[in-house]
Amino acid sequence: MPFPPPVTGRPGELARCAHVRTIHPVEPSSTQCQDCVGVGVAWADLSLCLSCGWVACTDASSGRHARAHYEETDHPVAVPLRAGTPRPWCYVHERAV
Repeated sequence: MPFPPPVTGRPGELARCAHVRTIHPVEPSSTQCQDCVGVGVAWADLSLCLSCGWVACTDASSGRHARAHYEETDHPVAVPLRAGTPRPWCYVHERAV
């Protein structure tokens, strides 16, 4: 299933952020953090880049590879890959959108 799910809600329900206009449905590139696998470490949670589909570990993991991906590419919005309704995260504004 492509991510993100459709962004819906009542006016004013979601944080205002122009970066949400840059996201589109993407296919996850992996089911694990390839950077962590490469160095043999475990991750806490995974995140999906909504610009290109890159999957990497979140800030809750020691590698913080999703943030590193943002810093390298300027892809601003990612979504957690965990159960429940994920809220996209804007790295530029440091908040859920």
